[in-house]
Amino acid sequence: MNYRGSRAIVTGGLGFIGSNLVLRLVELGAEVTVIDSQIPGCGGNLYNLDPVRGAVNVIDADISEPAAFRDALRRADVVFNLAGEISHVHSMQFPERDLQVNTVAQLRFVLACSEDARKARVVYAGTRQVYGVPQYLPVDEGHPIRPVDFNGVHKFAATSYHLMLTRAGMLDAVVLRLTNVYGPRMALDVACQGVLSTFIRRSILGQQIDVFGDGEQFRDPVYVDDVVEAFLLVGQTDVLPHRSFNVGGREVVTLNDIAKVASDLGSCPPPRTRPFPDDRKPIDIGSYRSDYSRIQRTLGWEPTVRFGEGMARTIEYYRDRLNFYLDPDEPNPACRMPEHTSAPWRLRYQKGN
Repeated sequence: MNYRGSRAIVTGGLGFIGSNLVLRLVELGAEVTVIDSQIPGCGGNLYNLDPVRGAVNVIDADISEPAAFRDALRRADVVFNLAGEISHVHSMQFPERDLQVNTVAQLRFVLACSEDARKARVVYAGTRQVYGVPQYLPVDEGHPIRPVDFNGVHKFAATSYHLMLTRAGMLDAVVLRLTNVYGPRMALDVACQGVLSTFIRRSILGQQIDVFGDGEQFRDPVYVDDVVEAFLLVGQTDVLPHRSFNVGGREVVTLNDIAKVASDLGSCPPPRTRPFPDDRKPIDIGSYRSDYSRIQRTLGWEPTVRFGEGMARTIEYYRDRLNFYLDPDEPNPACRMPEHTSAPWRLRYQKGN
């Protein structure tokens, strides 16, 4: 990959995956512009870009307001579109908010790209949640679209905007459907962001981990560095025979396995299983594994980081940086309306106080 001198935009670049992508782009010599409004509940954190502070242009704007970044769009060679909300639980609790963040804002953004960034490759961060409960395993790109929550519905609508405009010749977009991603710079201060962030937070705090159900449902977690490489490959490959790709992990692990690894790394009490809460059971998809053979065949991508190694790296990252990711007065955040979430405690650390 040769990104030296390339002009890249990363929406949601202060968030988990976006910030790791920004760091790698800077390392590769790209000129990077981040567009992020730090919407509460979406994981944006200025500290995530601390290693490249001063080397990146950060535009504080919502992607639904293209006037704020139109010049950057016109100059862009590649646009990595990672802005959005990932919480399935929040989408069911606050569906209109999820609609605004994941669908309306995306529609406005892709229309702006179709006007001002036609020469740029646009790579959208989709989700395996659009498939819903797997009809077969592993799940390939031809699997029926049957989301079980509003997040999956809204993310599929955004996916469709990207692909429809591409078929019409108005955009050059590719969608990556990501499985459970984990690694450094995850938002630990936002509840209901998924099982991995919850397990990692409790591991770091030395707390007992609760597993819903019998814990034998499995996942294929993928380390964030591997995901970043997939984005970079897709962002720079001129001719692609497909416009959507699954991105999954190399190992299948049960939730019990994940909880045990996290507990052992944090010297926590043994995990325990609990019944599903009433609001979680209807949106649980059971077991899931991605078939990522399409991107493997097309681009040679495959995950390289084993789960145990990735978890150890993740826990180690937070040990000396926890003050930037968890409120000391509220280390176990409640699953509440994201608009009511603020992080004044983090600003104290960002200012060096």
